[in-house]
Amino acid sequence: MTLRISEIFGPTIQGEGTLIGVPTVFVRAGGCDYRCVWCDSLHAVDSAYRADWAPMTPEAIWAEVQRLSSGQPLVVSISGGNPAIQDFAPLIALGRAEGYGFACETQGSVARDWFADLDTLVLSPKPPSSGQVVDWAAFDACLAAAGQGPQVGMKIVIFDEVDYLWAREVAQRYPDLPLYLQPGNPEVDPERPVDLTAALARLEGLIDRVTADRWFRPRVLPQLHMLVWGNKRGV
Repeated sequence: MTLRISEIFGPTIQGEGTLIGVPTVFVRAGGCDYRCVWCDSLHAVDSAYRADWAPMTPEAIWAEVQRLSSGQPLVVSISGGNPAIQDFAPLIALGRAEGYGFACETQGSVARDWFADLDTLVLSPKPPSSGQVVDWAAFDACLAAAGQGPQVGMKIVIFDEVDYLWAREVAQRYPDLPLYLQPGNPEVDPERPVDLTAALARLEGLIDRVTADRWFRPRVLPQLHMLVWGNKRGV
């Protein structure tokens, strides 16, 4: 079998979500069942880039991960696109046999049995500003597939007030899930520098909003990779 891979890179520092700051090697899958209007990784989403995606066997992917990590058992983050549309079970089995940990981030639209083999699963339902509509039955199926295997968290990106109010509703729907909020980055062109002043203002605004509401459940996090490397690197 082969998997469609957009890129493999690292080790670097996880830039957002549950494992922010953790040394990580990234395996970015090609292909996605969503088309978010503010997507910052179109090179791994849009089929127009399909020619740039490499068909790789799990063994070839694993060899590259080992080369990049110099054989040190780091966290391997499977991202995309939406990695859940492919079968990463064989890759996870290879890595866990060598002591590596595995994390995956997905929007929760496709459930996979291999979710249960992960150490960390981040479900990131897309808010109204994305232009997508969440299928909550599919999201629940992802939670069921993970079972008691991985640590599961929910990450929501906030672009505007509608997104914020939507996140409050989603949080009530899943009261037991650890919740992470982060401000969205409207600049998706990797060739354009990030306006750090504006990015920090969005972060401060989100912090002020949850504090004023006395909503202390979520952790409010920056997109660390965006602040450090701009749009050229992500998760």
